[in-house]
Amino acid sequence: MTKVNIDNKEYEFDQLSDKVKATLVSLNFVQAELKKLNAQEAVFKTAEIAYQKSLKAELDSKG
Repeated sequence: MTKVNIDNKEYEFDQLSDKVKATLVSLNFVQAELKKLNAQEAVFKTAEIAYQKSLKAELDSKG
């Protein structure tokens, strides 16, 4: 059986109510989506820095 830990207390997943199970599934989904968004943010920030450096270099070379 699968166990879940909530607030430092262990529960048997199969023993939880359907509502609690559904809430856990939703919570897991949201946490996974947040991880994806954080990864995307890192990519965008890296691109932003690269574009800023490129822009500065281009302006400095023509300055």
